Amino acid sequence: MLDLIVTTGGIVYGVVLVSAAFFRNGFTEALRIDALLVPKPTDTTRPLNLAVGLVLIAYNTYSLFG
Repeated sequence: MLDLIVTTGGIVYGVVLVSAAFFRNGFTEALRIDALLVPKPTDTTRPLNLAVGLVLIAYNTYSLFG
């Protein structure tokens, strides 16, 4: 049961990261992964959220059904 919760949380966070690559609001800005990794995040580092989000979604979906 805990595996299902963690995997679903990973998929949800991946979706949030993908949306952070396209939309700007307080919620997505607070959860951006490039703001954690890059010292001065700008619009040029925003696509990093898309890449990490897609990887999280793919890995957690594979874990869910694999």
